[in-house]
Amino acid sequence: MSEDRRRKRGPQARAARNDHALLEAARDVIAAEGAHASVSAIAARAGVGIGSLYRRYASKDALFQHLAVISLDQHLHAAEEGLEHDDPWDGLAHYVTSAISFGTAVLNPIAGTVDITDEMADKNTRSDRAVEELVRRAHDAGVLRPDVTAVDIALLIEQLSRSPLTEQLGYQGRADLNAAACNARSRIVAIALDGLRTGAPHALPGQPPGYELFTERWARPER
Repeated sequence: MSEDRRRKRGPQARAARNDHALLEAARDVIAAEGAHASVSAIAARAGVGIGSLYRRYASKDALFQHLAVISLDQHLHAAEEGLEHDDPWDGLAHYVTSAISFGTAVLNPIAGTVDITDEMADKNTRSDRAVEELVRRAHDAGVLRPDVTAVDIALLIEQLSRSPLTEQLGYQGRADLNAAACNARSRIVAIALDGLRTGAPHALPGQPPGYELFTERWARPER
């Protein structure tokens, strides 16, 4: 490797590490402080200066929008992987378990606080279509209870993507209980998945929820 390439690679690698640290820090601070998470707290947690943050992101909104795009990318990728499964149930289960593991509920506090970019809207539409196809396949195969909708599944993922138990143990530094907590969480996810299967003894209450529960939440109020 030439000396020039080494010089370029060093700063690029450092910038990539800083960006990863900022994104992880932003998720952690949002989880703790909600939409009021400050750029100073995010930079401090990432171990970088405010200047480094603003060199990468023009504003706090830009950082939050980028986090949303990453989350939507993860969901779209998981749904597309699910569609590659020949077995409709395995494909749906792959999507649900993958989406839960992303911990996307952490970003819920920023809903309605940032403008939805064209990129966010496009990825959300593509993800929704892929999930709806997963649900359609599962219904057609008779493996998903007929009263469950794509919105039900999205809300289930939202509820399970945060684990108060593992978060509390993390704050307490109880690494000795981490494996047991993760095992307990996986059991809860398995119980929830079984509740989606055909053959449930009771119908779901009320009317199927609509997408407005998401679209209205993310709509930024007019100022």
